[in-house]
Amino acid sequence: MLSASSLSLIAAPATAARADGPVALLIPRSGPYAALGLSMERAAMLAQAASGADSSTGRLLVIDTGGSPQGAAGAANQARKRKAAMILGPLLSAEVPGVVQAAGGQMPVITFSNDSNLRESGAFLLGVTARQSVAGILRFAADRGIRSVGVGAGAGDNGWADQVRLAATSEGERLGLRITSLPADLSSGFGGGYGDTSDGLPDAVLMADAASLVRVSQQLGRQGIQPLGAFAELEVDRSAFAALAGSWLALPDPRDFSAFARDFERRIGTRPGMIAALAYDAANIAITTAGAAGPGRSALLAANGFDGVCGHVRFREDGSASRALAILEIAAAGARKVATVTSG
Repeated sequence: MLSASSLSLIAAPATAARADGPVALLIPRSGPYAALGLSMERAAMLAQAASGADSSTGRLLVIDTGGSPQGAAGAANQARKRKAAMILGPLLSAEVPGVVQAAGGQMPVITFSNDSNLRESGAFLLGVTARQSVAGILRFAADRGIRSVGVGAGAGDNGWADQVRLAATSEGERLGLRITSLPADLSSGFGGGYGDTSDGLPDAVLMADAASLVRVSQQLGRQGIQPLGAFAELEVDRSAFAALAGSWLALPDPRDFSAFARDFERRIGTRPGMIAALAYDAANIAITTAGAAGPGRSALLAANGFDGVCGHVRFREDGSASRALAILEIAAAGARKVATVTSG
């Protein structure tokens, strides 16, 4: 996960944004995330080309953040000096406070981060969050009779797994589910390792990454326990389908993503990932909201929200978003969509 860290905020210049100004795309063109930034830039340009946007509609001003909080804050200051109407970015959650400070309330900021801690930060959160994924999969599971869920530690210690656990606790309480944390090692089965065994085994187990779910899903099936997944990835490797057979996953609808992925691969020569897809969606949001009134906060808070290759998204005043996700049931032969949920 792209996790948050402390940052000394810098003062923003007093240059006002213009409603008809360019849209600033703040990405790492240099530094450790340069390759990812390049794919984001290409995806955003594809969105602009596909829309037929001209020099007066959602035009993009690409500014390098260098992949650091200081670089991102400087990039946001450049955007303000150039009288940008909106900022798309930054990528890292640690970069967001400085960008919001530099924007000074003049330019809406849509960040690509999936860090739920950025709620109330002043930025709109476009990344697919653990809260969205967990709320979707637990609601679907509860509707199908699941009453208790064990939440696995996942592979390693990472921010996404931590947020999955937190989201499962809060959403489980809201749904009336019993949520229990599982031990890190489930290789020997539950036996005496699942909390208080007097309560019995869980109806389902939720894992935060595909590798961890692959390791335990067949064992879970043998014990009559439903495997659940809430992953940070946009897609699951088809080679894992046999091991994941019977699992339920909450992901952006793969059918929405596939047309974009084919076009991107045909034009660029590589397959895009989640972040490139988000950049494509962000550019389309900027194009959609551009016009006589400019792409301000009120346009981003439009009641109907925005369709995208990562699913329909609707922003809230606090910067969080509700998002449409597909519930996929995995079989050895492929994934089958069994429901659409809106959560977050």
